[in-house]
Amino acid sequence: MGVGLTDLADGLTRGVESIGDSISETFFEPVIRLGVTGLARSGKTVFITSLVANLLDRGRMPGLLAGAEGRIEAAYLQPQPDDTIPRFEFENHLAALTAPVPYWPDSTRSISELRLSLKVRPTGLLSGLSGPRTIHLDIVDYPGEWLLDLALLDKSYAEWAAETLERIAARPQAEAYLQQARAADGAARHDEPTAQALAQAFATYLIAARDAGFADCTPGRFLLPGDLAGSPALTFAPLAGGGAKRGTLLREMERRYDAYKSKVVKPFFRDHFARIDRQVVLVDALGAIHNGPQAVEDLRRAMADILSAFRPGRNAFLTRILLGKRVEKILFAATKTDHLHHSQHARLTAIMEALTREARDRADFAGAETAAMAIAALRATTEDRLTHEGQPLDVVRGILQDTGKRAAFYPGALPEDPARLLSPARAGDEKWLDADYRIMSFAPSPLSLKPGEGPPHIRLDRAAQFLIGDRLS
Repeated sequence: MGVGLTDLADGLTRGVESIGDSISETFFEPVIRLGVTGLARSGKTVFITSLVANLLDRGRMPGLLAGAEGRIEAAYLQPQPDDTIPRFEFENHLAALTAPVPYWPDSTRSISELRLSLKVRPTGLLSGLSGPRTIHLDIVDYPGEWLLDLALLDKSYAEWAAETLERIAARPQAEAYLQQARAADGAARHDEPTAQALAQAFATYLIAARDAGFADCTPGRFLLPGDLAGSPALTFAPLAGGGAKRGTLLREMERRYDAYKSKVVKPFFRDHFARIDRQVVLVDALGAIHNGPQAVEDLRRAMADILSAFRPGRNAFLTRILLGKRVEKILFAATKTDHLHHSQHARLTAIMEALTREARDRADFAGAETAAMAIAALRATTEDRLTHEGQPLDVVRGILQDTGKRAAFYPGALPEDPARLLSPARAGDEKWLDADYRIMSFAPSPLSLKPGEGPPHIRLDRAAQFLIGDRLS
C-alpha cells in the first residue's frame, strides 16, 4: 500500500512539473523538441552536426525563411536541460568534418541531446509590439533501432516470436540461428547456458542482417547493448510454441521478453520519446536499393512500423498543457543524395514518397504533417558529365573512402516510376531483373568555408524549414 501511494505521489509530482514546464514554454521561451533518428548508416551524427553548424552560420540556408529574412539575430549553444542525458558532442564531430584531412565522425550509440537557442524577431502584428524572443531547439539524438522497439509494446512474446521466425525463415544470415532454435526444446526445463547460446546466436543474426541492409533488427538493444550486455533482459530469443509451463525454457524466454519491454523499452518511451513534438527519420534508401528488392520491402515495412510508435497530431494549447505533446511534423529524409547527380534527385524523392506512403497516410489521417525529401547533410561530391560509348553520362566525383583517391561514379539510373522498384520488392524477388544499382563510400572532402557559412549540403535548409520554420515566425 505504501509503495502504491509513493508511486502515485511521484506521478502527481511529475504531472505538476510537466504542466509547469508546458506553461513556461508556451508563454515565455518556447521549446521545440526535435527528435532525430535513423536506421543503420543513415547519417544521424552528420545530420545533427551539419544542421547545428548551418543554424549557427546561416549563409547556406536560403530555404529557412527566418534566416533568409534576417530575423534570426543570434544563435548560440547552451547546456541541455536534461542533466542525466549525455551531451551530443557537436564540437568534436564538427572538428572531424572540417579537419585538414576530414573524416566521418563515430556514430552515436546511445541517446544524446543538444540545446541550440535562437534569438528571433517575430513577424506580423507582433513584430512592432515586441522585441526578439528566444526559442530553444532541443535536438534529441537516439538510435533508430530503439524506435523500432516501441512496436514491441503491443506484441506478446508469442506474436513477436512467430512474426520474427516467419520473416527470417528464408534469410541466409539466419540459418545458423534457426538450426539452434529448431534443436532447442522449449518445453524442457530452463537451462541458462542454452538460453545464452540462443540469445548470442540471435544477436549474431541481427548484426549480419543489419550489415546486409535489413531494417527490421529488433530488439534494438541486442545491437547496442551498452551496460545491459549479458543481463537477463537481453538474454532471450524467438522460439516457436506457446503455453509452456513455469520453469521451462520457453516460459523463461517469454518472461525475459516482457522484462525487456517493461525495464528497457517503456522507460525510453516515457522519459524521452513521448516528449518529442517534431521528428526526422533518416533513411539510407540508396543502400536498400543496392541491397536488392527484399531489403527495399523490409525498409517499407519498417517505415510503416515506425509510425505506429508515434502519437501524431497537432499540439493544441490545452492539449500540450493537460494531455502531453503529440508529434506535429514528421520528415522522412533519404540521405546521401550527393551520391547521385542532381538530375536523379526528383526520382529519389518519388521513391522515398512511395516507400513511406503507408506510414505518411497514417500520420496525415491523425493530424500530423508529413513530408518525404532527398537530402545530403554534408555534400561530399561534385557533379560532372562524361562521355561513355558516345553518350553523355551524368556522374559525381569524390574521394573514395577505402583508397583516398578521387574517382567518378555512376550508380545507375533510378526508375521514373517507383513501382518499378516497389512491385518486385513486394513480390519478394531476390534481385532486380532489369537494372543494377550500385553505391560507393565517399570520404568527406576538405572544406574551405567563408565567414558566416556552414558546411555545404543539399536541401538541409528546406528540411529545417519544414521541421521548425513555422515556430520561428
